[in-house]
Amino acid sequence: MSQHAFRPSPRQGIGASCVSLVPGPWHSLLDFLTQRFPGVDRATWLARLARGDVFDAQGCAISPEQASAPPYPAHQHVYYFREVPHETRIPFDEVVLFEDAHLLVVDKPHFLPVVPSGGYLRETVLVRLKHKLGLNDLVPIHRIDRDTAGLVMLSKQPTSRAAYSALFSQHQVRKTYLAVAPWRADLALPLTRQSRIESAGHFMLQHEVPGAVNAITHIDVLEVRGQQALYQLSPHTGQRHQLRVHMLGLGLPICNDGLYPTLTPEGHSDPANPLQLLAKELVFTDPVTGQARHFVSQRALNWPPTQGTDTGAA
Repeated sequence: MSQHAFRPSPRQGIGASCVSLVPGPWHSLLDFLTQRFPGVDRATWLARLARGDVFDAQGCAISPEQASAPPYPAHQHVYYFREVPHETRIPFDEVVLFEDAHLLVVDKPHFLPVVPSGGYLRETVLVRLKHKLGLNDLVPIHRIDRDTAGLVMLSKQPTSRAAYSALFSQHQVRKTYLAVAPWRADLALPLTRQSRIESAGHFMLQHEVPGAVNAITHIDVLEVRGQQALYQLSPHTGQRHQLRVHMLGLGLPICNDGLYPTLTPEGHSDPANPLQLLAKELVFTDPVTGQARHFVSQRALNWPPTQGTDTGAA
């Protein structure tokens, strides 16, 4: 059966994953699953099957005996619940700033991923909120890096999701970030950085390359203190790691960046010294209600204001 006729209900905010059973030489479904997911051994798949955590496209739990026996059921779909054993609690909490029938706006802390990936499943904005609020249809409209703090918008309704997604794809959202980075007195600011950003050959990294422009960022300085400055960054495009790569390209790597210019090994981040990048403001016209929307993060960077000085980093 090639149609997606069934999807299991989420469990504690965790949605089921779907895998397509492509044609191949496998003796059984279990052989396919073991080869398709090399990080999950045969014993783990057998345990999932025994618990009734793997389903066919009709909604029937697949038993270990069915999964182990031929023939391999090509051209079908199988659903399963992804697991991350021994997932460590991230000791920082997201804050809901706004909610209506269609939209949820969250103020995300540093270190908390937006969506499940790699070793993060329950400890993500999406899964936490689905579980806490019972919103099974919740989907991020855009994303920010795990290392970045600040505003994230999520859609509650499939019927209006495309309208909100179009705001970002059509560049109709004014996004403002704050960053702390070195100060260069020889650099004329404000300026607009325009370049082409592509993968650097490592799955974690991006870099600037020659070619047609696909990344544009307006950069201004708000305050200078000694060797550091507080910058305001306004991206006009949404390339992965765009702000971090553009600041590095100007010789202004953002403070405590664990990727640029030097890749820090996974697990070596310091909770006391987060990346000094904050998604501060989102401004747009709501495509459903027609209302002007202006959301402001209540989080702050490690940039304590001098007495009587408003730095803009509230």
